[in-house]
Amino acid sequence: MPKSPLALSQMPPATLSALQQLGADLAVARLRRKESLAVWALRMGTSVPTLMRMEAGEPGVSMGIYATALWLVGRCDALAGLAAPEADRGALELDVRAAVALGKQRRHASKASNASKLAKLAKAARLAQEMKPEIKPEPARASKKAGAANA
Repeated sequence: MPKSPLALSQMPPATLSALQQLGADLAVARLRRKESLAVWALRMGTSVPTLMRMEAGEPGVSMGIYATALWLVGRCDALAGLAAPEADRGALELDVRAAVALGKQRRHASKASNASKLAKLAKAARLAQEMKPEIKPEPARASKKAGAANA
């Protein structure tokens, strides 16, 4: 008897349960179509014992056998969406966490940059104030017009 892969012995119970449900659902679909194991096995290009193992939900049955059975019941299109990136909640959560962390980094960098800019502006203003010559107002001159009006 061949040694079973380590992955099959470490398969999570929820996964085993899902495979068993899928196998049972495929068996019901076959029976509702009034197809025998022999006819379906022939249509799928597999043996009757392999078809029976698939309907029992055994994890060692190849994905291709399950995919062909889904094709026979008109559901192979469902396979394409099973691991679609937009449905991958774990990856989406990681993307959101990364975006939040990036936002925090940018906010922190922006605050530091703004503080640095403000400090530079304040220093420039102090220097400008120190270097600014004191401007004394000139005495008011009497304009010719003002003198002519008084005369």
